[in-house]
Formats: sequence, structure tokens, C-alpha cells
Amino acid sequence: MNVEIWSDIACPWCYIGKRYFEAALAGFEHAEEVNVRWRSYELDPSTPPEVPGPSVEIIGRKYGLTPEQARAAEARVRETAAAAGLEYHLDRARLGSTFDGHRLVHLARAYGLEAAMKERLFRGRFCDGELIADPNTLVAAGVEVGIPEAEVRATLDSDRFSAEVRADEATARELGITGVPMFVVDRRFAISGAQPPEHLRELLRHGWSERAATPAP
Repeated sequence: MNVEIWSDIACPWCYIGKRYFEAALAGFEHAEEVNVRWRSYELDPSTPPEVPGPSVEIIGRKYGLTPEQARAAEARVRETAAAAGLEYHLDRARLGSTFDGHRLVHLARAYGLEAAMKERLFRGRFCDGELIADPNTLVAAGVEVGIPEAEVRATLDSDRFSAEVRADEATARELGITGVPMFVVDRRFAISGAQPPEHLRELLRHGWSERAATPAP
């Protein structure tokens, strides 16, 4: 069974959703027969390499929130993340483009390290205050998960995997995806948002039962 997850490295709920999905998969009876594919999605493709200023101010401007509302929103995200076992430090978050980060995830897939790369970039973005658009950050992250440094640098210095990122985003549009995280099973069933593990497990079970009930071509 194939599960595709559209997410953005800039999305705090996507990292939480990753943890929820991992918990759901761990309790799924046919977990070993599930192929998970991480798909690229940019919440704002026009984002520059770095957006200056504290994240709470940037979020406030973007969504029309007062400083108090923005701080309260961040607090809710931190609390939810903590409950999922993640220690967010949004006060030192650095916002910027995630396009090259998505390209690096595609590179990692060639090494069987796609999930590890996604995890590393999420951790850097939300826990360690790293700027995901920074080439040195991406090189260090790629090497840390096991990709040869020379290949990471060569990829970042080229347009390699740019077409794959854009293809993922085009498919998202075709499927009507307008927000992330989005969990899609066999391109037939989907659930959006950082849903609790039990909801995601039900999606997996539903997809599996429908797959079993569908005659092979």
C-alpha cells in the first residue's frame, strides 16, 4: 500500500503530523507492507531565502494577528508539539525558502534516506533554529544523515531535483491539495491536517481493506 505525504519544512503542523503518522504506522497491522513517500509542498513559493525578523512578528503580519494573538498561537503550537514529543524553539526560528530543502529530500531518497532527511530538516527548522535555505546548513544536514558531501554540494549548486519538486507541487494542485500535511493512500483516500494517530491509523486500515477488496487487474 502506498502512502504519500505532502508537507512543507516550514509548516510546524507537518512535523507534528509526521510524529502522529509514525505512531499510527507503528500500530498498524500491515506496517511492513506500507511504502511511504514524502512529497514536496511550499506554503509560499515566493518566500525569499530569509525573512528577517522574529517569527512571531512575521506570523502576525501574515495572518493579521496582534502580537498577543501571535504569541498565543505559537504557544499553542509549542504545547501540541511537546505532547507529541517535540521540543519546539519557535522564538529562535529563522524563516525562509524551503525549496532547496525539498530538493535535498529528493536526493536523500536515492540513498534510502528520505525519511531521515525530512526528520533532520524539520528538527533543524523548529528545534535548532536553523535557516533551511542556507547552503551550509543543508550540506551539514545531508552529511549528517549519510549523503556524500560532494553530492550534496553538487546538487545545491545545480538545478537537480527542481523538476521533481515542481512535479510534486503540480500533482498536489491536480489532487486539490491546498494545505498540509496531507496524507494520501493509493491516490484514493486522504486526510488533511495533523490528525491524531488513531485517525491516521483508521485511514491506513480503510485503505488496506479497500485494497484487499479490489480485484487485481
